[in-house]
Amino acid sequence: MTADVHFDSVRHRFGKFTALHQIDLKIAAGEFIVLLGPSGCGKTTLLSILGGFVTPTEGRILIGGKDMTHVPPRERPTTTMFQDYALFPHMSLLDNVGFGLRMRGIGRGPRRDRAQEMLDMVGLGDKAARRPHELSGGQRQRVALARALAVSPEVLLLDEPLGALDLKLRRQMQEELKAIQRRLGTTFVHVTHDQEEAMAVADRIVVMNHGRIEHCGTPEEVYLRPQSLFSAGFMGEMNRIPARAGAQGVETPLGPLPLAMEGARGVLCLRPESIGLAGELPLGPARLVESAFFGMHHRCHFQPLAAPDLRLVAHLAQGAQPQPGAELPLYASNAVILPEEPA
Repeated sequence: MTADVHFDSVRHRFGKFTALHQIDLKIAAGEFIVLLGPSGCGKTTLLSILGGFVTPTEGRILIGGKDMTHVPPRERPTTTMFQDYALFPHMSLLDNVGFGLRMRGIGRGPRRDRAQEMLDMVGLGDKAARRPHELSGGQRQRVALARALAVSPEVLLLDEPLGALDLKLRRQMQEELKAIQRRLGTTFVHVTHDQEEAMAVADRIVVMNHGRIEHCGTPEEVYLRPQSLFSAGFMGEMNRIPARAGAQGVETPLGPLPLAMEGARGVLCLRPESIGLAGELPLGPARLVESAFFGMHHRCHFQPLAAPDLRLVAHLAQGAQPQPGAELPLYASNAVILPEEPA
């Protein structure tokens, strides 16, 4: 089973501190949503409100169309998977996975059958008799996931579930998480501060900052068409060029560019991989100051001849052979102009 989720004008305060400012968010049944943002942005508070561990100061939480705002965690159709996994060291994997079913009064036979099914699903069916200390970090993560899914939640909440894993294992588990979610069709709400992880697993990313939603969209939308300077910078590196409306489009330190913008002033944003030696938007000639090979690309620092005080970071193709001191014509694509943020 799966359910949709609706945060309806949710606000929350801890004393005089406002952690969440009127959050309105709808999550479709079966969707994989990632709450993304820096520490203190409110993403974990929002997840805790959805799980019933925190009651919002204002607003409602609806799951499957039912008001769950004041329903305790044990009576909600949700399960939470935490970063530390919280496996019982004295229990076998089979008993760990079946623990939630045991608390719900499920008999020993059906409970063990369901636990074995879940262990098989995460690739640990042959290790059912082992204890958690006999497993690797990635295997313990799989057990925790199997335990969370064993009770058939309509919504699974994941609080930094991959944070304790090394990079290679984290990437592997990202792929497995997404594959399991697609197979089961359960609604997943996943909290992380890792941009790459969010891009890897999400159907939609909710970028949060200071208790507000800065942008909600697909990974492509959030990365290529950010809606705020915070979202643009948090989702990866960004070249920022001052811009203002002019008679020939947009005036910048590089000269006039054939772009449209709303308002009198803004910031032209360009990803490093959107700047190169060919493209739809001419930026003019620039001198290559330095270059480093990063395997998939050359990371280059350019000094535009029209704006010597400006530095542009560009990722040139793997086969390029950039030489410091060379003057090259630069072009850009996927340009976005965003309003200036108040100081």
